[in-house]
Amino acid sequence: MLNVTVFCFLASYLCALGVEWRRLYHRTPWNRALVLLFGAAGLVAHTIYLGNRAAQTNLPPLLSSTHDWMLVLAWMVVLVYLFLALFDRTLAIGLFLLPMVLGLVGAAYFVSRDPNAVVAAEAENMARVAGRVWTMLHATLLVFGIAAVMFGFVLSLMYLVQHHRLKRKHGRHDLTLPNLERLARLNEWAVLLSVPLLTLGMLSGVGLGWQMGEGSVTVSFNDPVVIGSGVAWLILMAFFVWFSQTSRRRTSGKQVAWLTLAAFGFLLVTILGLQVLSGRLGESWHA
Repeated sequence: MLNVTVFCFLASYLCALGVEWRRLYHRTPWNRALVLLFGAAGLVAHTIYLGNRAAQTNLPPLLSSTHDWMLVLAWMVVLVYLFLALFDRTLAIGLFLLPMVLGLVGAAYFVSRDPNAVVAAEAENMARVAGRVWTMLHATLLVFGIAAVMFGFVLSLMYLVQHHRLKRKHGRHDLTLPNLERLARLNEWAVLLSVPLLTLGMLSGVGLGWQMGEGSVTVSFNDPVVIGSGVAWLILMAFFVWFSQTSRRRTSGKQVAWLTLAAFGFLLVTILGLQVLSGRLGESWHA
């Protein structure tokens, strides 16, 4: 169990994606069983790896490092994927979610695996419970907020693919996707959940910076990750204001999907990309 590496579950998810593509041309019970087998094996190895990391750092994965935080995000996406695959035999959700998982696991390779300096300082002084609570709240809100952004991105992409298939009246019959109305409704929920969660995550980060201002480890608001995340949040808020007004005027679902895809894609590239760059160029305070 202690020898589980990132490659173990990365290979399992890659095999699951390969079988998902195969199902487009050969839909058999064996293919579905293989998808669930590879996905479940990957999730088990993924869970063991995160458990081992928690034991090594004596911290929950959300707080230990940027590497572990990204893997927790990927773990959540896999859990949703397996749940949907288990209860819907035909839904081709894996073709959209598994590439996101592989991207997150790959990005986790390039970020810091060292314990976060802020969290480590709090761990040394257990009397400072407030700082530990702020840090956990910040990391939890961000991981759920970015997860909602990822699902919104995937739902928008699925909407555009389904819209194209229906308009052109072609495409493989085996590519089963929800109808446009359902995809639009789910995308709306993703937007409505992601913006408050990310906003609260940002505010809790400001609270963490203020709370740590006089400690031995300080939080710099000049950190490129902080600045870039703030800019991405402002763009997200502008999109949210526009999105909240779409019900009052005639706006096509395709236009909403394209703008959601652009806004959420920009946010993911900015936040996760800056984490990768900060991991290569120097440690960031973000979990």
